[in-house]
Amino acid sequence: MSCLRGGDNAGVSDQPPDAVTALVLCGGTARRFGSDKTRALLGDRPLLDHLLGNLPSDWPVVCVGPPRPTTRDVRWVREDPPGGGPAAALAAALPLVATPVVVVLGGDMPYAAGPAPGLVARLGANPAVDAVACRDRAGRTQPLLAAYRLEALTRTLPEPAAGTPLMRLLDALRVETVDAHWPLTLDVDTPQDLEAARHRLEP
Repeated sequence: MSCLRGGDNAGVSDQPPDAVTALVLCGGTARRFGSDKTRALLGDRPLLDHLLGNLPSDWPVVCVGPPRPTTRDVRWVREDPPGGGPAAALAAALPLVATPVVVVLGGDMPYAAGPAPGLVARLGANPAVDAVACRDRAGRTQPLLAAYRLEALTRTLPEPAAGTPLMRLLDALRVETVDAHWPLTLDVDTPQDLEAARHRLEP
């Protein structure tokens, strides 16, 4: 089960250079879906648990949004103001990170854990870039399916962060993009998207 934990974090310098924290954003309003999409059932588990369960077991996870039980131990934090958008979510989560690399994922992307380790590997192999992000089948860069250097992402966040589009943050970073096949980039914005995700589970 998830738990709410506080306390100080070790310094980033104490961590190996390949240490990673996953930041999962699940505080959106979900207007098009009609309810909290990260709680919607995909098979026998909520959407969020599909994502969390497939992340590497040695990655600490910080979830941003209303706390709820999960099948994996995570730390919860809330963006300020609640519903203030993904940049506000990052501003709330980054102070809890004690690793040099963060993987930022949307909590409504049940299959996004698949490409996450590869993004980290690409980032480690290319010291000239600040981030490696997936590009979906429509050619769009996905800032919520990306690996970032903590220092660069923290430096780029404005104050206050609420309302800042994530693409504006990417514009200020040196970003490598890599193609990712559907459904790895599928984000559940509508009931139709959920049906597509359910179809992916069928044998």
